[in-house]
Amino acid sequence: MNEGLVVFVRSIIAFFTLLIFAKILGKQQISQLTFFDYVLGITIGSIAASLTTDLSSRAWPHWVGLLSWALLGYLMEYISMKWRYAAKYIEGEPTIVIMNGKIMERAMRKMKYTAADIMGLLRSKDVFDLTQVDFAIIEPNGQLSVLKKAEYEPLTAKDMNISKTSTGISTELIYDGMIISENLRQLDKDKNWLKSQLKKQGIKKVSEVFLATLTPSGSLYIDKYDDHIKKVTDIGDYKGPY
Repeated sequence: MNEGLVVFVRSIIAFFTLLIFAKILGKQQISQLTFFDYVLGITIGSIAASLTTDLSSRAWPHWVGLLSWALLGYLMEYISMKWRYAAKYIEGEPTIVIMNGKIMERAMRKMKYTAADIMGLLRSKDVFDLTQVDFAIIEPNGQLSVLKKAEYEPLTAKDMNISKTSTGISTELIYDGMIISENLRQLDKDKNWLKSQLKKQGIKKVSEVFLATLTPSGSLYIDKYDDHIKKVTDIGDYKGPY
């Protein structure tokens, strides 16, 4: 009982200590964290866990360790903000991996990236053809920034001097074969309307549909469980001889 109470009190101390340190160190999203930030967060979390459950030692040494790591992290942030030269070594700097459409093999090897890694990152940016890429840059947080060649850049409404209305956000009407009635009501639609739209696409039962969404502008998307795709394209790495 006493041990449980001690753990409870230590948990409260660790929780609010982490909350304060998180406020001080900033609010970077996970996708924006550099490798250094990631390791710092794991280490601080590990020390906080020890502070909570390690009853074989007193709490204050753990708390001092927690404070020390947080202060060092804050100091590194301050140095990075004040001196760009130091930030280059602490946080890293962007690295060009494709320049003028050519892959920079040396830069990739230096960063321990493979061609498959770059292809995967390009696909996450909706680029499936390397011939469209002019520049690709690995940012310090590991994300890829892509500049397409001018002829592959999409035209915007501003380029065409055309005014457009917003399409709005897609709302789920069917999810995993189940109708979401509340979302239908929000869009001023009913089940009869939805079933009539399904019939237009040759769908007899709602249970055939994996996902159906609708935008306020009226754009309806329907995906069935059975897509009738006879041959699935394999974009994986070469698996070697069998």
